[in-house]
Amino acid sequence: MKTTAVSLKVYARSQSPHKSSPFEYHTDKDGGFAAVFMETNQFQVVGPAGPLVAVAGEDLVLPCSLKPSISAVDMTVKWSRPHGSETLVHLYTDHEDRNERQIQSFRGRTALFKEELQKGNTSLKLSRVRVSDEGQYKCLIDNKSWQDDVTVVVRVEAVGTHPVISMEGYDHSGRLSLLCETKGWNPEPEVLWLDNEGDSLPAENTETVRDTEGFCVKQRVIVQDSNTNRFFCRVIMREHMKEAEIFISSK
Repeated sequence: MKTTAVSLKVYARSQSPHKSSPFEYHTDKDGGFAAVFMETNQFQVVGPAGPLVAVAGEDLVLPCSLKPSISAVDMTVKWSRPHGSETLVHLYTDHEDRNERQIQSFRGRTALFKEELQKGNTSLKLSRVRVSDEGQYKCLIDNKSWQDDVTVVVRVEAVGTHPVISMEGYDHSGRLSLLCETKGWNPEPEVLWLDNEGDSLPAENTETVRDTEGFCVKQRVIVQDSNTNRFFCRVIMREHMKEAEIFISSK
């Protein structure tokens, strides 16, 4: 008996409405099905396997590329932040940068590697990283018939100022209040008070505020006259440590 081959084109839907994936299915002589990938203008956008750690003040490259390594010269490359009323970080379309609607804080700090677009490299260079740059970024590539994107997570590490100790005054019991202040840290640092023997002193209260430059921390401690009257404020963030000391002369 003669066997007739049947060809059926179906579309497998993915999470994005722009990513319908055509395959062509053929029946073999035994009645089984074989799937053949037919589309040639599709690609995958790939990024780093995990979060990137940047140092405030330095430059950072956010990796993003096409797989396979086809040219992105004629495509649209859009880097954006997924949250907020303003989202555009960098836009390349029609063979030029179009950053009229770019988030103000990124003005003059972003660039693509234009000579690498031919190789499918759509990575973004971010200059003079700020603490406020921390968070998620989306790299979207569009060739008008197909698009894909990847999310890149950035963590920013900032080493803050040297701590400053000041005397706030004595209470009615003759105890002295000391204040330690430091700012510009990210993530939030640990602040410790130590006596001359290196023993930890219990803090009275801690005030922590975060702004665009990082964490500002103020911590107080109440001390009494001792044999040395020397005290230390130590600020620790991961492998970074800064310390200040104060010597209190006897009243």
